Order: sequence, then structure tokens, then C-alpha cells
Amino acid sequence: MSMSNGGRLGFRGALPFNFGIWAGFSAVMLLCTAFCTTLTNLIPAVKTPMLIAGAAYMLHLAWGTYRSSGVIEENNSRSGFYAGMLLQFINPKIYIYGIMSMQAYILPFYAGEPLTLALFALLLAFIGFAFTLCWSAFGSAFRLIFSRHTKTVNTIMALLLVYCAVSLF
Repeated sequence: MSMSNGGRLGFRGALPFNFGIWAGFSAVMLLCTAFCTTLTNLIPAVKTPMLIAGAAYMLHLAWGTYRSSGVIEENNSRSGFYAGMLLQFINPKIYIYGIMSMQAYILPFYAGEPLTLALFALLLAFIGFAFTLCWSAFGSAFRLIFSRHTKTVNTIMALLLVYCAVSLF
């Protein structure tokens, strides 16, 4: 959607939507951090099943990416701040990103440090926001490249997702 908004509205016109994404992303990352911390403290053995579930979801995304036709379907009905923010609460990839990042890379080293964990959650949200800005800024360029080399791009992206899933272990 950021790519579509960037192509339609220009970088500045897409900013309200992207700032909404940042706000929603930040809230979701803080919720995922609290969830993971609580769950890890209550049930320490949950880490392995969560890693397996996250890796399985990444493999599912890789398969879907590989099989994708590359056709982008646009829905231009919402492109403002609230649309971007609310979208994050129904985006399963955001939850997987937050839970997996916390469980695999952050909680093992910073468990019991609430301020540090909150800062990492906000850092994860900022990283997501930065990449939505990239999608907006280069929306038309990426769209052109992706449409010309769909199968190659999808294969590379799928292989990178498989690598990410395997690297969790």
C-alpha cells in the first residue's frame, strides 16, 4: 500500500499514511514485547514452539511469494493516518515480526529490563516505518522493476524468507 500511495500521491502525499503505519507499528511492537515477556516468564518452554510457528509462517510466506503472479491489486479507498495506523492491528506479518524478533533476538539477552525492551520495540517499529518510507519513495521504480522481472524477484524474495526461517534455529 505504501508503494501504491507513493506512486499515486507522491512521497509527501503518502506521508500521513506512513506516519499512521509508524504509530500503529509502535503500538503493536509494544504489545508484542509485553506478550512475549509475560509468556516467556510464565512458560519458559514456549520459546521453541514460537520459533517453530514463526519459521513455519515464514516458509508459508516464501511459498506464497514464489507462486505470486506479481500483479498488484490496488485499493485506493484509504490512504490517511488512521488507515495506516489501524491497518497494523490486523496485519499478521507485523505480529510475527514482533514476536519472532523479541523471542529470537532480544529477550534472550535483555529479559528483565523493561525500559530496554520498550526501546527495542520502538526500534523495531522505526525500522518498519523506514522501510515503508522506502516503498513510498521508490514506489513507481519498484513497480516497474517488479513487473518486468516478476519471477526472478519473487524467487529471490522467497529464498531470502527461507533463509530467515532457517536462521532462527
